[in-house]
Parts: sequence; C-alpha cells; structure tokens
Amino acid sequence: MATVTDIRPSPIAGLWYPGSAPDLRALVDEYLRSADVEPPRGQVIGVMAPHAGYRYSGPVAAYAFKLLEGMDADVVAVVSPMHHPYLSPVLTTGHQAYRTPLGVVPVNRDLLSALAKRVKMEPVRMDQEHSLEIELPFLQRVLAGDFTLIPIMLRDQSPETARELGHALAEVLRGQRAVLVASTDLSHYYNQATANVLDKAFLEGVAAFDPDGLFEIERRGRGFACGLGAVAAVMWASKELGADRAEVVRYATSGDVTGDYSQVVGYGAAAFYRSEE
Repeated sequence: MATVTDIRPSPIAGLWYPGSAPDLRALVDEYLRSADVEPPRGQVIGVMAPHAGYRYSGPVAAYAFKLLEGMDADVVAVVSPMHHPYLSPVLTTGHQAYRTPLGVVPVNRDLLSALAKRVKMEPVRMDQEHSLEIELPFLQRVLAGDFTLIPIMLRDQSPETARELGHALAEVLRGQRAVLVASTDLSHYYNQATANVLDKAFLEGVAAFDPDGLFEIERRGRGFACGLGAVAAVMWASKELGADRAEVVRYATSGDVTGDYSQVVGYGAAAFYRSEE
C-alpha cells in the first residue's frame, strides 16, 4: 500500500474517546467483551451504531460491532449525519485517510470516485464532524485486517437523498468484500420515559427493515434520529446487497450511564443481514 501523507487530523481523540492507543484499545476491547450478543443466523451486510462520546454510547455500539468481529472486509462505507453547517446535501472527506490513535485508515479513492459519479457530493477538509470518525476505532479492533474507507456525511436527511445514496452504494459495493455502517443517535433531551417511547417506535421501524417507514415515524413525531438519512441509506443499500432481515440488538440512554433521567439521549444498535434458509 502506498504511503498516505494527507491525513485528516482527529478533532475528537482525547475528548470523545481516549487519545492514547493503549487506553483506547483497552476501552474498546472491554466494551466488546461486555457485549453479550447472539450473532444473527446469517451474513451481516451492515450495522447501525450510535456516535456519542464513548462513555455514553460505547457500551451500546459494541453490540453492533461485536457482530463484525473477525470479518475480513476490504472496504467499509460509514454513513453519518453532518452536524456542522455545510451547504451541500452530501459530503465526503477531501483527505486521503483518517487517523485514530489506533492507526491510519486509508480512504478508498477509487470507490469514492465511482460513488461520486452517481451521487453529487462535496469533499471537505479539516472537518470537525465526530459522528463518522467515532465508529473507526471499533472497526479497527473487530475487523480481521486492514480496510479502506468510504466516508459519507449527510446534511440532507430527506428520503430522496437517502434512497439515491443507498442505491449508489449498492452499485459501487456489489462484488466487494464490504460492510456498511450507519451512524446515528436516537431521541435527544427528553426525559427517560418519553425517550423510551420515542426510541421504541424508531427501533421498531428499524427492526421492520422499512426505510420508508422510518421517515413516516419521524413525520408523525413518533420517533427521531439525528442520522435518519444515514440509517435509511444503509438499509436500502443492505437490501440491494442481499440483506433480508434487521435485528435491534441493544438499546440504552445516557441516563443509564449518568443516573440523570431528566434529559437523555437514546442509543441503539442493530444489524442488517442475509438470513440463512
């Protein structure tokens, strides 16, 4: 592999997760050891994981990433929201790689270029977005070897953009040893009882493997997710790549960590997979 020199500097290492490799490795591995999850009976095509600081979301995210443990993937497409005020609906990195304390993850420029021919996207540099990067240390610990990255961040969370992206991802990834990751948190800053109701509705939509239904759930105010478009895009892509089932494997809130249930953020983990006949 050619030497990569244009590396996106991490804005969150040492803040959202540990900044040293030994501490980060130990924390991620502890979360994975504690994730008592039964693997779906089939091939996992994609997962959904939360993206808050590891103290809050790490124990839930581990349930999703535990399902990828030992997988030999060449490329991972991580689709996340973009929380910062860029104008373009779809964004990607302008750098050649991402860095975490666990090492460098090269961007797959060939597949990204192929994707950009199907979906208009803006490359950005020195971005401050946390929701994509925070999934990378888990991937670095669970996948069997080195992998390349297709990083996608959505400002436009509409069904039209999500569907177009999902279809394009499936076209580009078909025939590749690939896995998809949707990065999202659930409801924000409701009390625990309200959050549980809202998040239950959204996760039921995820389990139904119905991306159109997720937008209807949000439209009716029954449930919310900051990465709704990311989840829907990964669901559509997973379906086209052969997934026929979805399973929610974990749910918790920030209140379960802090003990403060007055204003919580919800976190869910799920898998999209091709079931065994």
